[in-house]
Amino acid sequence: MRKVSEVIMEQKKIDRINELARKSKAEGLTEAEKAEQTELRNEYRASVTGNLMQQLERTYIMTPDGKKHKVGGGKK
Repeated sequence: MRKVSEVIMEQKKIDRINELARKSKAEGLTEAEKAEQTELRNEYRASVTGNLMQQLERTYIMTPDGKKHKVGGGKK
């Protein structure tokens, strides 16, 4: 399982994603900026997925008879 520090995306990268999105709408992006945007978006998606997996690893469902069943996060 990944450590939390490996899953959290730096705020400056999130800011850059937003900056590129605004520029894309206003004036368009160069090929290099499009590649950077794709890379940053993929990293963001991986971060969100990793955080969800960690949350699921700590989640249990309790049945009416009091038994707890671990939900788990899928692949390990």
